[in-house]
Amino acid sequence: MAPSEKLVAPSHTGAQIGRDVAGVLLIIAAGLAGYWLFPDNLALLTRVIAVALMVLSLDLIVGYCGIATLGHAALFGAGAYAAGIACVNGVTEPLTLIVIGAVGGAAAGLVMGTIMLRAHGLPQLVLSIAIVQLFHEAANKASAYTGGSDGLSGLMPSPLFGVFEFDLWGQTAYLFGLILLVFVFIVLKFVVSSPFGMLCRGIKEDQVRIRAMGAFVFPVLLKMFVISGAVAGMGGALAAISTQVVGLDSVSFELSANALVMLVLGGLGTLYGALVGTVIFMGFEHVVSSINPFHWMTMVGALLIAVVLAAPKGLSGLTDRLFASGRAKGGR
Repeated sequence: MAPSEKLVAPSHTGAQIGRDVAGVLLIIAAGLAGYWLFPDNLALLTRVIAVALMVLSLDLIVGYCGIATLGHAALFGAGAYAAGIACVNGVTEPLTLIVIGAVGGAAAGLVMGTIMLRAHGLPQLVLSIAIVQLFHEAANKASAYTGGSDGLSGLMPSPLFGVFEFDLWGQTAYLFGLILLVFVFIVLKFVVSSPFGMLCRGIKEDQVRIRAMGAFVFPVLLKMFVISGAVAGMGGALAAISTQVVGLDSVSFELSANALVMLVLGGLGTLYGALVGTVIFMGFEHVVSSINPFHWMTMVGALLIAVVLAAPKGLSGLTDRLFASGRAKGGR
């Protein structure tokens, strides 16, 4: 048995690495294709990347840890406001602003995780809604720092590396966001494939058994909350840098709900599903709203119902099922 395991494990690992490399190359190719095919919509595509970072961070919590949350925009908004406030007060270097956004999101994730992990199930979901509403109200009341309902404006990030300016066409912001997305995706792939990521999956499947094995569940989940907050905060900072304004919509319940819808649409617990769901949802929303600005939400709702009924595990799950069926037919 042992010799066969030694033979199978390397090939399985090699196949997994090959799929991950192919996935990263596909993300890069799709990003560059968007740059060349839609040069007039780079601002929208940069927004898609920023939201995709938030949905990736949500997948860490929902897909890998099984924690129900509808308040993830609090982490996104914390990163956006942290970067925005820093930029207004003289910190204009883009990479530094991304780091500040990550720190802000991680701090918000620490607070949110400490509160939410005290409960389970439906109370946990209610707590997440309460937290995002509190963040929204705090951002509205602290108008001296956040701009309140008018938003935080006047953000002027300096040129990237002192050379590449953030112009009106959004070329620098988009390429910067694409590089950031690829880097974060690669890092998260290592995180979820590590023993720590496997432990999070085990907690999702059976917390009682993991506790019986001697593992401490709360610190593990809290650590994932902090990682998730850092990723969401980077997405918020990217949105602040690219739009040069931060509004209350960055910490809205609607954004949290849309992020969860995007994740379910793409598929939980794969990371790829977060990207697929974000691109399809926001792309479909943009196209349909431009065609019919009065009834576009009805069309979006119909799409979501169709996808959920046809593919309960999301579009990535449907793709995996089709590939598995194709391999089975090929084997026969």
